[in-house]
Amino acid sequence: MRQHDFVDRNRLWSRLNDAVAAHPEALPTPLMVVDLDAFDANAADLVRRAAGTPVRVASKSLRVPALIERALAHDGFRGVLAYTLREALWLHEHGITDDVVVAYPSTDRGALARLVESPSAASHITLMVDDAAHLELVDSVRASLAVPVRVAIDVDAGLRMGGQHVGPKRSPLYDASAVLDLARTICSRGGFRLVGAMTYEGQVAGLPDDVPGRRARSLVVRRMKSLSSSQLEVRRREIAEALAEIVALEFWNAGGSGSIEVSAADPVVTEVTAGSGLLVPTLFDHYQSFEPRPASYFALPVVRRPSDQIATVHGGGLVASGPAGDDRLPVPWAPAGLHLTGLEGAGEVQTPLTGHAAGLLSIGDLVWFRHAKSGEPFEHTTTAHLLAGDAIVDSVPTYRGHGLAF
Repeated sequence: MRQHDFVDRNRLWSRLNDAVAAHPEALPTPLMVVDLDAFDANAADLVRRAAGTPVRVASKSLRVPALIERALAHDGFRGVLAYTLREALWLHEHGITDDVVVAYPSTDRGALARLVESPSAASHITLMVDDAAHLELVDSVRASLAVPVRVAIDVDAGLRMGGQHVGPKRSPLYDASAVLDLARTICSRGGFRLVGAMTYEGQVAGLPDDVPGRRARSLVVRRMKSLSSSQLEVRRREIAEALAEIVALEFWNAGGSGSIEVSAADPVVTEVTAGSGLLVPTLFDHYQSFEPRPASYFALPVVRRPSDQIATVHGGGLVASGPAGDDRLPVPWAPAGLHLTGLEGAGEVQTPLTGHAAGLLSIGDLVWFRHAKSGEPFEHTTTAHLLAGDAIVDSVPTYRGHGLAF
């Protein structure tokens, strides 16, 4: 660990602890804190990187309505990319946004019925489709075609190379002819309006490419990203030209926090999406394209001292989704110099920590962690505490705090 990192993390430890100690009420753990100064700086940087292309907020990477609203209040942000239709309906009904695109196809018949029964919701929420079966599900829950449903087509954005597919396994639609076939089906079918398209290049947006100690791998990842972006730009243009023959789209969504510049530079793309770049979890620490400013932490209390070299905190098993590996584990961040143990890792109800700092901790001290992914930690708490400067200035409900589980 570099000396300035060590110093900065210990200063952070003091800042967070002092803010909690000054709070008039005792705050229960796991204690989630969002640093608004870093959040706002990250939002401004995302807008800068987008260079005039509107940024849509990826709500799955926040899951705190107040933070979604805060992001939308920044110039350059517009609309939300939701992860379920029920979430989109809630955001619309509560006036958080009047522009929601649901990123994934929905088979939730109850939510679809609510959508088609509400002219207001149907005019402000866009469903994602990649199969005619998605249209049939909508038709199965509505009595008439009086309320047209807005839909966008999800196009696979993966890299095809040497017979292999690199990227998220999302849409079955890859080339222009397949996309055009579904577009014609939508346009010829009553009760639907084709308004958009999406190409999420997760193999570009979601892979770190400047990892310390992994120079060779990082070079390979950067090369793959370059090839993927070049291939996708050609394919986007071909698909857009084909679609323009039958429909005028309102938007073309692309990108993520790790690919803002590249996606925004494509003339076909009209908006980019970002969410993780607002909070910067550990999986987003090592990108060439931007400087990470961590903005989200959770604290756990030391409850045991099994030995002079170990401090054990209560809880800790907030492991991120994705392929199992060390990079999905939460990182004990402040104070600096703590490590998970190989035998217990991030435990369900207790997590032992080693390292030189462990011997300095006392029962009752807080250890601050960073999560590997953005948004997911807030499924484990009802409240996010907002830090500005050296003080906690507000405590706001997460989705779970609103009694929601999407």
